[in-house]
Amino acid sequence: MSACAVCDGFFFRGQEVAIVGAGDTACEEASYLANICSKVYMLVRRDEMRASQIMQKRVMNNPKIEILWNTETEEILGEEEVEGVRVVNRLTGEKQTIAVKGFFVAIGHEPNTGIFKDIIDMDENGYIKTVPGSTRTNVEGVFACGDAQDHIYRQAVTAAGTGCMAALDAERHLAEKELV
Repeated sequence: MSACAVCDGFFFRGQEVAIVGAGDTACEEASYLANICSKVYMLVRRDEMRASQIMQKRVMNNPKIEILWNTETEEILGEEEVEGVRVVNRLTGEKQTIAVKGFFVAIGHEPNTGIFKDIIDMDENGYIKTVPGSTRTNVEGVFACGDAQDHIYRQAVTAAGTGCMAALDAERHLAEKELV
């Protein structure tokens, strides 16, 4: 199981995989996986996607991606590694087992920033807003980095990079305070 196709997709080169989700992230990851896997099953809980029209079109026009509408994951099968996934159709109740080697989760990305909601400015999805080109927030002396403010990449390497940036910004801020 994985929450990052770019990070772990290469482990499943030439194999069949499943991805659950219906937003832009799920579509983007399904498209990426279709480039390296033999088949991608996209499990969509409803009869429509939340993804942008261009992303939906990209997925629907890819012959290596099979969309299973109104489908929920019931169980991921396998002991030491994924061997398949049992799904259920929400409308008919019909259950189906799909043999896959990888299972990717692309739903519910929500930053853990709730404790700051009345203090620091955030976007509509709960990501902390920063001044472009820096890690500064609307609160003096408070800097944000990593998955708390990055809604696009959400990668360990970018989190480490913005963490370094926030440390440098904080150090500069403290140095300026010492001069006053």
